[in-house]
Amino acid sequence: MPQGLQADLAFETVPKPLPEGAGHGRHLTRWHPDDWPLAADWAPEVGHFLASRPGQQLGAFIKQRLAAGAIIYPPQPFRALALTPLADVRVVILGQDPYHGPGQAQGLAFSVPDGVKPPPSLRNMFKELARDPAVAPEAHSGGSLERWASQGVLLLNTSLTVEEGQAASHARRGWEVLTDQLIAAVAAKPGPVVFLLWGAHAQAKQALIPPRHLVLTANHPSPLSALRPPQPFIGCGHFSAANDFLQGHGRRPVGW
Repeated sequence: MPQGLQADLAFETVPKPLPEGAGHGRHLTRWHPDDWPLAADWAPEVGHFLASRPGQQLGAFIKQRLAAGAIIYPPQPFRALALTPLADVRVVILGQDPYHGPGQAQGLAFSVPDGVKPPPSLRNMFKELARDPAVAPEAHSGGSLERWASQGVLLLNTSLTVEEGQAASHARRGWEVLTDQLIAAVAAKPGPVVFLLWGAHAQAKQALIPPRHLVLTANHPSPLSALRPPQPFIGCGHFSAANDFLQGHGRRPVGW
């Protein structure tokens, strides 16, 4: 495995299971995409994928894994597409696959539900926000990034499901066909968009993005790479750079 990809797949601390009824321990129970809410303007892309051969093969695989007793996260794989309509997207933060610990994944890249300890990569994101002198981040009482999603920040993983305790267990099973289509749909928008590509896996998608958009690259925020060359994540200034670009094009900044 390439060294950059190893860093991207860095193990995130898995919290202890939450008490019964805590509300964060849900997981996927069946393959039924019609039950997964998404914004109407994403529906054509998603529908085309689900009807395609890769989509049908992915569905068969997940049904097989569920039948074998696998615990699969998150319960709503399309949550990023529900909270951030295509028409509203102005920033894309691209992750790899959902967190694989109990109670962590909520369908948004890097985000965990409030009440769950933020994993190391997310903690480094908050450190970078606090370090950036040009950003006045709003106080984060927990690890949920839903507030970003509601402002047009698409928090998209390239694989939308994962099995408990097994990072990248659903990689290369078909999700990437869909998420590449979603990235291309955002890239086709006439208005300028900021793409934050952290780590080798995310940066491999840069070919999908035309030059009229702003692409910012850095190492993955994982502790294995956040401070290392060639592009340390800590100190990258991406949050303020994104806002500068948006404001320079007459768009409101993100309240990070």
